[in-house]
Amino acid sequence: MFVVIRQLNKITNGRRFFLEPQHPKHRMYEALRAYFLDERPARDVARDFGYSVGSFHILCHRFRHDPEPVFFVSPKRGPRAQPKKSAARETIIRLRKENHSVYEISEQLKEAGLPLSPTAVREVLKEEGFAALPRRLDEERPNILRPTIEPVADVRAFSLEPRSFTTRCGGLFLFLPDLVRLGLSRLAERWPGSAMIPAEHALRACLALKLWSVERKSHVMALAADEGLALFTGLNAIPKKSFLAEYSSRFDHTATVRLLADWQALDGGVLSGDSFNLDFHSVPYYGDSPQVERHFVSMRSRRQPSVLAFLAQDAASHAFCYSNADLRKGEEAREVFRFIDFWQRTHGAVPGELVFDSRLTTYSALAELDRMGLAFITLRRRSPQILREIVLLPRSAWRTIELDVPTRKYRTPRYHEQSVRLAGRDFRQILIQDLGHDEPTILLTNQHRAPVKRLITRYAQRMLIENALSDAVRFFHLDALSSAVGLKVDFDLGLLVVASGLYRLLARQMRGYSDAQARHVFRDLIDIPADVKITDREVQVRFHRRSHLPIILASGILDRPVNVPWWNGLPLRLTAEHAFKPPQS
Repeated sequence: MFVVIRQLNKITNGRRFFLEPQHPKHRMYEALRAYFLDERPARDVARDFGYSVGSFHILCHRFRHDPEPVFFVSPKRGPRAQPKKSAARETIIRLRKENHSVYEISEQLKEAGLPLSPTAVREVLKEEGFAALPRRLDEERPNILRPTIEPVADVRAFSLEPRSFTTRCGGLFLFLPDLVRLGLSRLAERWPGSAMIPAEHALRACLALKLWSVERKSHVMALAADEGLALFTGLNAIPKKSFLAEYSSRFDHTATVRLLADWQALDGGVLSGDSFNLDFHSVPYYGDSPQVERHFVSMRSRRQPSVLAFLAQDAASHAFCYSNADLRKGEEAREVFRFIDFWQRTHGAVPGELVFDSRLTTYSALAELDRMGLAFITLRRRSPQILREIVLLPRSAWRTIELDVPTRKYRTPRYHEQSVRLAGRDFRQILIQDLGHDEPTILLTNQHRAPVKRLITRYAQRMLIENALSDAVRFFHLDALSSAVGLKVDFDLGLLVVASGLYRLLARQMRGYSDAQARHVFRDLIDIPADVKITDREVQVRFHRRSHLPIILASGILDRPVNVPWWNGLPLRLTAEHAFKPPQS
């Protein structure tokens, strides 16, 4: 047996405890003791204990007038009894002897007016010496409300037997007329499928979740029991998260480009092709995969692991028309040419005009665009040399124009036009001030004869893609695609392009919503429950009353039967509950 002998405290350590007190109350006590008991001068005591002379005099004054000064406080002990547990202890023991689990005991205590959490019940049982119950079969558990087992998605179990039900996703059926008219099922002709979930049904399932603003694949479980969503896709039940996560792994970038090209052929006149807004967007990644590169994330104002995505937007329709998330560092400057090749293969002509910011590509790429005869508008970075030249320009060199934008605050900017040579090509450079920015704007273009007013107005409209990206982040949950595999993000971006086009098609039919963002269309017109009635002759979807229902009534799409191919040709008829009924005679 060994005894550990600890080193004794030295005398100096004991003296330091009294001469150099650490606790404020202890320091106050020692200072007052030195002044009143040892009769040391106030100036010396204040210096030794870290007080100013004035504050020490105030301390002495308060001590003299305090009838019961307190320096050493004994801590109050907490309650030794637990009233809630004590009141319920006998009931808990009795219920456990009846073989009830902690969750069942907690529920019965709540009904008896003795609310106690399952954790507290477990603590009481442990104090009383009860062991945990062995796992029981479902047949051995009490007959209470528990999660239901939803059927597995299988087109062979799809039924159109006469029945009625209510669906939360009633507004989704507003997209069905356009899906049938465009023949959207043809997009899935070369998609992978199975006997249980064919390719076109998988396409409609993925697209339905994108149209309904489902943030993540796992969130589909909240809609797994909705019959209306399953009817929309033509399945007996919506595919679960395991299928959706695995399905996106079957696509490479070539398949996604083919999806975009096929959608261009079916867009129904959504895209004009005259002018395009181009931009990059970094989809943040929060894992630890070393393969994910670091890019600048504008929302965070920093570089962090992310998947870089390129998006092109049709300026006239505000709809996305191209996307690519299969990008690596060093490939950004050439992505604009990949878009040009894609558009030329799909439409047989090059884009009419490209508008982008200064970071999208390089000066040599601008020279190549100029040699190809492609019109573009971009910005030039404000270097110290250019800013110095702007300051030295005389006032007479500036001209003032008025922009034809009534809603714009700064409508009379000043500009100075000059010609610059970059990468061996001559470009038109326009210096602009009084446009609402602290620093001047430097516009660069190869359109030498276009009016300055038109160029400034057109580049200002490039903010449309910034708004569309914001809408994609907030409604289509673009930043929630935090996969380490860029091709999975690429496939989801392809679905975003199709969903964006469908929203634009629907918004055109709704008065006052032609320029509305997708989240506003969804909030006002799509997020509407409905009663569905399936008969031998038709499928009737009757929308519930909502404040924006008159917009749908005025669109003219109600009471127009549409034969749905994946319902065996059974027609869909959209109706609505009327607020007023004609009086009966």
